[in-house]
Amino acid sequence: MAKKRLGQHFLSDPSILKRIVGTARLEPEDLVVEIGPGPGRLTRILAGAVRRVIAIELDEALYRALRDEYAQEENVEVVYGDALEYPYEDLPEFKVVANIPYYITTPIIFRLLEKKSAHLNMLKGVQGIPPLEKEGMPDFRTNRLKSMTLTIQKEVAERIVARPGGKDYGVLSIMVQYLGDPELKFIIPKQAFRPVPKVDSAVIYIRIREHPAVNVRDEEQFFRIVRTAFSQRRKMLSNSLKSFGGDVKEWLDRAEIEGVRRPETLSIGDFVRLADTFEIS
Repeated sequence: MAKKRLGQHFLSDPSILKRIVGTARLEPEDLVVEIGPGPGRLTRILAGAVRRVIAIELDEALYRALRDEYAQEENVEVVYGDALEYPYEDLPEFKVVANIPYYITTPIIFRLLEKKSAHLNMLKGVQGIPPLEKEGMPDFRTNRLKSMTLTIQKEVAERIVARPGGKDYGVLSIMVQYLGDPELKFIIPKQAFRPVPKVDSAVIYIRIREHPAVNVRDEEQFFRIVRTAFSQRRKMLSNSLKSFGGDVKEWLDRAEIEGVRRPETLSIGDFVRLADTFEIS
């Protein structure tokens, strides 16, 4: 039985599960991490497609059932624990395929991306993102994530792929697109899940970039400006960036950005110009 506190909604339609696997662009030699395998229907298809599957399950009853089911299969490792705490940095190159509980979608995405950027911990507390490293215990290892194929809430998927100019575009859009190339592949109606959730889902494919989408002189400053601008997204930039002090108008002029603009109209490149021209003490 699905547990509401864990945000469990199980997908069993074989045609949809196979379509998800097809979207993931898997190769026979791949290592795949599946987050939240539940009853293991997707796990079974993945195990037949790749060299190795690591399935991370937080529900103890489901974990025990999966452990017993795959006890004799060498290419499936079932792990009991919280996917937010799993040491992905210890893995060789891997891909993620997962049906993510809605309530941890953003934290999971940033947990997977965190080692791709030294400064993603700047985002802790934004949109429910938890601290990504324990205080006083910095970890400079990088993970070897190649791609993510995620079944997530449709509205979150739309925010991830959003382009400048719309209400969906924001911190999540910029931070994912900075490190990855996301594509919304298809919609899954809520009726396909049991129990039936309140909203539709979408399958999103994110190819992880070898290098960030843009070059920025000070990545930490870039992240801080993005976060600050969108914290007051209804305000013009000339007002929302006042917390940086100094002559904001002069700063915006150097970046060739009009102060009357609002943050959702700025491209990633625009934010880079703001970061690279920042000189206010």
